[in-house]
Amino acid sequence: MDCRDSEIYKLKLYVAGRTPRSAVAISKFELLCREHLAGMCSAEVIDLVQNPKQARVAQIFATPTLVKESPAPIKRFVGTLLDTSQVIEALGL
Repeated sequence: MDCRDSEIYKLKLYVAGRTPRSAVAISKFELLCREHLAGMCSAEVIDLVQNPKQARVAQIFATPTLVKESPAPIKRFVGTLLDTSQVIEALGL
């Protein structure tokens, strides 16, 4: 993967509770950050069951949703993140 050295990626993963689908997404998210963006990202997992107002604020309509907030443009990926190459391409990482 070819990431620009000076960029810090701000990523947020929105999940809904402790479901198997959420667990897979969180695991793949952590792997993505560790293997492809090590030292180059700020990563946060937001559980919409615990923080339901965040769904409205972030305009999340399905979970899991991964949002790349920066660098611009903002991009979203909806799903369990199983195919890492698809996630990387969709988010422009």
